[in-house]
Amino acid sequence: MSEVDKPQEIRFTTSSRQPDQVRADLQTWLTGRLGAAAAPVITGLTTPERNGLSSETVLFDAEWTESGVRAEHRLVARLAPPGDSFPVFPSYDLTGQFETMRLVGELSSVPVPGVLWNEPDPAALGTPFFVMRRVDGQVPPDLMPYTFGDSWLMAGDTEQRRRASDSTVRALAGLHRIADPRSVFAFLDRGDRSASPLRRHVDANRAWLTWIERDGPAPLLDRCFDWLDEHWPAEEPPTVVTWGDARIGNIIYAGFQPAALLDWEMAGLGPGEVDLAWLIFLHRFFDDLALELGLEGMPDFLGRSDVEQIYARETGHVPRDMDWYLVYAAARHGIALTRVSQRAVHFGEAEPPADPDAPVLHRATLEAMMAGTYWPALAPDRK
Repeated sequence: MSEVDKPQEIRFTTSSRQPDQVRADLQTWLTGRLGAAAAPVITGLTTPERNGLSSETVLFDAEWTESGVRAEHRLVARLAPPGDSFPVFPSYDLTGQFETMRLVGELSSVPVPGVLWNEPDPAALGTPFFVMRRVDGQVPPDLMPYTFGDSWLMAGDTEQRRRASDSTVRALAGLHRIADPRSVFAFLDRGDRSASPLRRHVDANRAWLTWIERDGPAPLLDRCFDWLDEHWPAEEPPTVVTWGDARIGNIIYAGFQPAALLDWEMAGLGPGEVDLAWLIFLHRFFDDLALELGLEGMPDFLGRSDVEQIYARETGHVPRDMDWYLVYAAARHGIALTRVSQRAVHFGEAEPPADPDAPVLHRATLEAMMAGTYWPALAPDRK
C-alpha cells in the first residue's frame, strides 16, 4: 500500500457553514415550529467531524416551554448536502430517511434515535433537514480504524467484543423481521416494478457507479458488476427492509450493545443478505487494513460464519449465496471510496490518481473474491 493510499490519508470534506449562522437560523426555525410562547433558545451548538460520507450533522442543545414546563433537550439536525458540495450520492431523500427511522422505531425493538421533525423546505438552513434526539454512547472510529489497536472497542475484553458482535447481528435481524415491508416501506420501493427487488437494488447501484464515472472511469468496478450479472443467484431470498449502510461505524454503542442505528440514507428493499454481507465485509475491510500494516486486528469479531449462524438462529432464514452478496458489498464500497477520492480532487485536497482503480483500497480483495480465493485463504479464526 502506498503512502497516499493509507487510510489516514482519506479525508472527508467538511462543512463550510458558519456555526453562529446555523445557530441563529435554527432558533428562528424552532420558534416557528413551536410557537413564540414556547420561547425556544438554543444553548449550545457544534458541527463535529464524524464517521460518514455524505450528509452534515449538527449537534445542538435547546430549551423551550411546553405545557407550562421549561425543559432542556439534546438534539441532532441531519442536513442534506447542498448541490454544490460534490455529493456522494446522486440524490438525497431526507424525508425517506426520516420516515424509515420513524417506522423502524415504531414497529420493532431496533434502537434508533427518536425523530421529531422533518423539514423538507430548504428555506431555513439552505437545505432540507430533520431533527432527532441525541443518543449517548461510543461509535467505533473510521479514522484511525477501530481495528488499529487504539479504540474503545478493541480495548474491550473477549466477552465484551462478543457481546458487541452478537447484539449487532441481533439488531439487524430485528430490522429484517418487520412484517410486510413492501407495503409498510412502499416509499422505498423504487425503480422498475417489473423487476425483482434484488435486480432493482443492483441496478440502482450500477446507476450510482455510472453517475460517478462522469468524473473519471472505474474499470475494476465495472468489471465487478459484470461479474455480478454473470453469477446472478438462482433464487432470490425474501424481501426485507434493508438498512443499506449496515456497518458498526454507523452504530452508537452503550455497554457494548447497540444504543442507536444511524445513517439510513441507503435504506431500501431487498434480501437481508444485502445488509448481512455489508456488515461482514466492512469489518473485513478494516481488519485487512490492520493486517496489511502488521497489526493484530480483531480476529474474534464479526467472523463470517458466526454472523451467518446468529442471523439464521434469530430470523429462521439461512443466508444463501453469500459469496455473491459479499462481492456486491465490496463493489458498493468501492463506489463510495472512489467518490470520496473524486471529492478530494475536486476540492483540491488531493491529486488525481494515476491509476483509476487506486481509490478502491480493497482492490486485491475484490479480485480474490471474484476468483473465489479470498475466503478460503483467511486464517481459521477470521472466517
